[in-house]
Amino acid sequence: MSHYSSLKNRGLALVLLGLALQSCTSNTTETPANDKFEITDSLLSKLLIDTVQSANNRIDLNFSAKITANEDLQTAIYPMVGGIVGNVSVKIGDRVNKGQLLANISSAEVAGFDKEVISASAELKTSERGLKQAEELYKSGLTSAKELEEAQNELTIKKAELQRAQTALKLNGGNSGGNYRITSPMAGFIIEKNINSYMQIRPDNNNAVFKIADLSSVWAVINVYESEVAMLKEGDEVDVSVLSYPEKTYHGKIERIYNIINNESRVINARVSIANKDFSLKPGMMATVKVIAKSDVNLPSVSPNVVIFDDNKNYVLVLDEKQKIRIQEITIGRKTGNRVYVSKGLNAGDRIVASKQVLLFESLKN
Repeated sequence: MSHYSSLKNRGLALVLLGLALQSCTSNTTETPANDKFEITDSLLSKLLIDTVQSANNRIDLNFSAKITANEDLQTAIYPMVGGIVGNVSVKIGDRVNKGQLLANISSAEVAGFDKEVISASAELKTSERGLKQAEELYKSGLTSAKELEEAQNELTIKKAELQRAQTALKLNGGNSGGNYRITSPMAGFIIEKNINSYMQIRPDNNNAVFKIADLSSVWAVINVYESEVAMLKEGDEVDVSVLSYPEKTYHGKIERIYNIINNESRVINARVSIANKDFSLKPGMMATVKVIAKSDVNLPSVSPNVVIFDDNKNYVLVLDEKQKIRIQEITIGRKTGNRVYVSKGLNAGDRIVASKQVLLFESLKN
């Protein structure tokens, strides 16, 4: 076969191949694209659905709080004298009884008080002997009534001086030999300790060496934002929970709402008193306080998590009776920390999507 014939045959083959491809392409049926987003039953079954709450004038508010010792059931201990600290027998967190020894201080001041008691006691004995002699001389006619009266007055003065010296010694530990004993004035727990063995305490020290608290009742100090203060009142019942015991709920009431606002955090503190008979609540624990309050807002409400903000408007996704999801614009009448009150667009009992709502909103909108 010649070179020309070979080229001719190859050209014919290419033409036939092109016709075959064109034929296949012309016989293919094109399916029109369907870009409309549809929510399947499978997807719907995986979504969380919430219900619009009715306007029952009840508001459940959640606040952060800190557990603290009840200030009415605690005391601070200040040393009345200076000196060198000896043995400290307790640590922070220890439970102590009333009158229990906490620490010893070797003090020259206490030794001075002890010396005054000894001196006053000796002077009193001298006055007692002097009065006895004056009485005998007066009976014998060897002294006057005035001298007897002076001896009696002297005895009265010495009794008062001894009583003063004994009281001073008692207030400053009540021990002889310069030993000052720090004892607990109440039963409770050591919540603060600022003293160690061999520590030197100056006479002008104005810091508490111990703080003791009765933790059978504690406070939860909650932080309330300005927008929510008007919804609370003293006497509102609360439920308190802490991370350490998530299955346990503590009950209490708001005892006091303070009138001072923190300029930095813009919160106002409120105080809740909680019975703590098992001592499970510890000062310093962080807590969540749920307040069951009443409001003058007569509107249906939803969780703020379901609201979608887009182009300066608020929306939710409503699931209708036919199990279809639609975008619903709403008007918000009022907001709190955990509820949004809707003045237009929703009714109590409406079902709304509470998960993946932002992604669904974008898909439905487009």
